[in-house]
Amino acid sequence: MSLDLSNYELLWPTSLFVSEGERILRNTGSWQERAIWLMTEAMAGTTAVADFEDLPKHTAPVDDPWAAAPAAGWGGKRVVVDQHDWFTELIERASELRHAAAPRPYWPQRRGSGLAHDGSTARDTRRDFARLIGEFADSGYLAEAFGEECVDGHDELPDASEVIDRRLGIPDLWPLAPKTWDEDTFYGLMEVFHDLVSRPRVRSFHSYGGCGWHHSEFHNGPARVLYRWKVNQLLREAGIEYELAAEGEDLGRLVALTDDARSALVHRAVNDSAPDIISRVRHAIALFRGRDTSADSKRSAIVTLAGILEERRPLLKEQVGDSDEGALFEIANRYNLSHRRADHSGAYDEAFSDWIFWWHLATVELTNRLIAAQGSSVMVDRRPPG
Repeated sequence: MSLDLSNYELLWPTSLFVSEGERILRNTGSWQERAIWLMTEAMAGTTAVADFEDLPKHTAPVDDPWAAAPAAGWGGKRVVVDQHDWFTELIERASELRHAAAPRPYWPQRRGSGLAHDGSTARDTRRDFARLIGEFADSGYLAEAFGEECVDGHDELPDASEVIDRRLGIPDLWPLAPKTWDEDTFYGLMEVFHDLVSRPRVRSFHSYGGCGWHHSEFHNGPARVLYRWKVNQLLREAGIEYELAAEGEDLGRLVALTDDARSALVHRAVNDSAPDIISRVRHAIALFRGRDTSADSKRSAIVTLAGILEERRPLLKEQVGDSDEGALFEIANRYNLSHRRADHSGAYDEAFSDWIFWWHLATVELTNRLIAAQGSSVMVDRRPPG
């Protein structure tokens, strides 16, 4: 079997679609409705769901009078692919799927005369965010936090405004009214909803009284991955130089945007550091890249990393030699970053502290790799001969 993927487009990160699809395929019970729900959420349009529903639930031989020879079946019959085989191939080949993109500019946009609904030409990012939260709510991602109405229900639902107020300390924010938000409220809501969303892996339709879809089997892990992906995309399109952190002590909080290389360095430092330093590495990264960071917090972040390197000084001396090892510590010791003595230099541009932070973090990551390599060598040396 070879699916024609040309008519399918993804609305989700590929890795998230694959992980949720593989989980469905491991399900031993009724899995088709879960698969349909995943494709409804993660793929543009209804084409994929329609193709899936056209297939038999189980593999079956059918007459094929035009076949030149029997194929993978019995006698003069061929085997028609079933839903399980089709969905399995879709998940296995998900990396080949295109991501849905915004349509190419239409005539008014190309002519520069396109207007927003309020008559302005500037993009209203607050309104776009409110629309995004509405889409999450419609898909049941807030049902675990806010409850879900049902014509048969008798339980009193939580007050959504109070749920938000308990976290953010600002009342009356639900329903969302983006025109009333100042910048702190806007960014605060971005972080709050990261912690509130939870993906329902099952939905069921309640037809009585036109009640509609109900959602269950919630999991916040995939919901937060999707939420960060969509919100960060919105921030990039608006030219806002923040993103929701995907890992670390500041997970789900707005941090300064960095390039891919620095993001990869943060990922390695957060995930590969030993237990004795991991909390300090995470804290230093959170201090440095937070939206409310200051010169003092950046200095504290550098001091934290310098302390880790000081503990690993014998390792660096062994690996790079006495003179080079000393040079690694001289900048932090002389430029008003560590001990803060009167003879230390403090007149430097903020860009310098940015550079020295990333330099220190890269050196911590280097020592992580040196320690890992030493551990591998010890394991090799301890193997029994022969």
